[in-house]
Amino acid sequence: MNRPVHHPAPQNHDATAPRQTFVEQLSAFFHRNLYWFLIAGFVLLLLQDIFGTHGVLAMRRSQAEARKIQQEITQLDRENKKLQDHVTDLKTDPSTMECIAREDFGLARPGELIFKTQPRAADPTHPAAPAQSCSAQ
Repeated sequence: MNRPVHHPAPQNHDATAPRQTFVEQLSAFFHRNLYWFLIAGFVLLLLQDIFGTHGVLAMRRSQAEARKIQQEITQLDRENKKLQDHVTDLKTDPSTMECIAREDFGLARPGELIFKTQPRAADPTHPAAPAQSCSAQ
């Protein structure tokens, strides 16, 4: 059984044609595909600007965090002001000082009598009003 042998067609190599070096082939490849390389580079830069560590999304997260922290600072400033006012009252307001002396230390004016009573057990049908404290003024 004779099988025909398939030989690839001979390539026309012109012995007189100059061969390109690797650098020349690489240069020609880059020149042919320059447009696509520029598009790919632009797309990569765009992705970096959106999703990168300093991109648009990270900037929005940082701005939201800064707003939250600013709100916390504002709340703490209000609380600090309230506490400073209370300290000023404790130092200068005679009625605040009297209230503290009466409630915390059990002091009374001359001629006054103090009657201490035990609070009743909490009745769920009649909730008691919260006791007014000198520090809550």
